[in-house]
Amino acid sequence: MRMMAGTDSSCASDPFQSTRRGLAFSPVQCAYQFAASYEENMERGPHLPPPSTLPPSTPLKDFLGRRVYSRIGIAAGLLMNSRWLRDYAARGFDLLTYKTVRTRAHPCHPPPNWVFVEEGDEPGGPMFALEGLPSDPALVNSAACFGMPSAAPEFWREDVMRAKEALQPGQLLLVSVAGSAQLGWDAQRLAADYAQCAAWAADAGADVIEANLLAPALPSGNGAVFRDIALSRLVAQRIQEAIGPVPLLLKVGNPDAEHELAALLRAVAGAAQGVTLSSATARRVLHRDGRPYFGAGHEVVGVQGRIHFPASVAAVRRARHLLEREGLGLTLAAVGGVASVADAAALFAAGADAVLMGSAPMYLPDLAAEMKRAHPEW
Repeated sequence: MRMMAGTDSSCASDPFQSTRRGLAFSPVQCAYQFAASYEENMERGPHLPPPSTLPPSTPLKDFLGRRVYSRIGIAAGLLMNSRWLRDYAARGFDLLTYKTVRTRAHPCHPPPNWVFVEEGDEPGGPMFALEGLPSDPALVNSAACFGMPSAAPEFWREDVMRAKEALQPGQLLLVSVAGSAQLGWDAQRLAADYAQCAAWAADAGADVIEANLLAPALPSGNGAVFRDIALSRLVAQRIQEAIGPVPLLLKVGNPDAEHELAALLRAVAGAAQGVTLSSATARRVLHRDGRPYFGAGHEVVGVQGRIHFPASVAAVRRARHLLEREGLGLTLAAVGGVASVADAAALFAAGADAVLMGSAPMYLPDLAAEMKRAHPEW
């Protein structure tokens, strides 16, 4: 769904016109304007309609030793700068994750960067870009191709301070950080890069550091950092040494084998206070005529949305079982496919200590208020 300049910047010309669990949906706009570049979206801030409901007051509860009004939040990705974070904080999301930053500026891939997608006929095969939207926002899937961009440290460090100032008591600023592996680096050098980035974020006011271990490992390694257990522990140790009392979460994927997840959790326990468990996957994303939607070289990209929800619930249940069996005192945050109160309830019931949403707040910005009204204990 690549939209041309000068057209309506909402998600599509045909809005959602469905009901879900008795709730009527008015025309929906996307916070992220697909027709604009990443830089333009950063500058403009989220494209949000007026709130349909105000966040209710809820009792304070604990998350990582901090007092919060809810354990409901937004995962790394959507909150690109303080403008975005401020507006979603006002909507009642209380755990707000500033998009992944690095120790050096890194450009975004050229547009298009985001599109709604649907499954094809082949299980696990390519997904196809939509020209319109699914009829129910709870069933939305999307694909993104950004390339983990980051502003220069001299910008984002000041902007994190502005983001912190925008929060109310009972809300926490999480800052996602990543190392940027370079040719010739060893594990110690990559861990030091993570630690430097985390130290800058903590100095700027982050309440919690989230180390993105979904980022690529060393060029000579195999896939993401979290798949290398020794490297994951080293990165966690170096970050914790650099940030002192600031809590540390490690964002990890969902290993295929239970023993791999158990080994990872054992390795990082004591070096971090918790993990953010993500069930994101990568798929080919095409036009219906077979052309790569994001262009040559970007055929396989990250997919998020409803497609991940069943796996997310299963992953959280498995992780909670392992944490209790091993006696590991790690906090467990969950990300993947949540788009309703019932979805969040399923993840909390499976053992999550916090539920973070990725893409859903883009088109359901009042979801936190809805959740807090239904479950003030969250």
